[in-house]
Amino acid sequence: MTKVAIITGASSGIGAATAAQLDRRGWSVVINFSRSEAEASRVAAGCRDAIAVKADVAEDDDCRRLAQATLDRFGQIDALVNNAGTTKFVSHANLDGLTADDFLRIYRTNVVGAFQMTRACAPALKQSHGAIVNVSSVAAQLGTGSSVAYAASKAALNTMTCSLARSLGPEVRVNAVCPGYVDTPWHANAHGAERANQIAAHYAGMVPLKDFARPDDIADAIVFLIEGARQITGEAIFVDGGLHISPPR
Repeated sequence: MTKVAIITGASSGIGAATAAQLDRRGWSVVINFSRSEAEASRVAAGCRDAIAVKADVAEDDDCRRLAQATLDRFGQIDALVNNAGTTKFVSHANLDGLTADDFLRIYRTNVVGAFQMTRACAPALKQSHGAIVNVSSVAAQLGTGSSVAYAASKAALNTMTCSLARSLGPEVRVNAVCPGYVDTPWHANAHGAERANQIAAHYAGMVPLKDFARPDDIADAIVFLIEGARQITGEAIFVDGGLHISPPR
């Protein structure tokens, strides 16, 4: 029987790469997007059996509608990849650069959204003995990244991964992947292509593997946690070239 995965924030980058890998492995995929309809439609069109569904994971009604749309089309949910995320680029030293509303907006997507999607999909995932992968960040451990609020939200996501792994077992495994720098449109959109290339080179120089990740590198780990990893749950796997073990600079 064909298995079915929901991937949030899948119109580009890590989400799109994960959809493509699962598609090649015979999965049906649901490409979630909140704004980028054209891009999401292109990702879906490149898959054997996929649909694109608009939903804002920060809204609980949208999460429940996304889960139901998946069940209406495919009749089951075997995996959920909580990849949708947001941030605000603010220097960590600039404490006045973040407001309470910035924190709440980032948490609503990065933490509450992942929780709401998990809750909406939990009955179907328990029935299928499925898996959840939360896309976190090395910032969760290092307190780095695009802003203090972003790092804090990813640390909360990692803790929630442990809580959900405990509460949804034994039927459902729940894990997180923690990328470092990944070459996605996220950075180019925020900084411009030239500056994004400079940042990528800087990160590559810092880490033991002397390279930065591409979306497929993160998708590899996500697919492993979905399809294999029978005895792995509540884990946060770093896919960062060794950034989390590198000395601070």
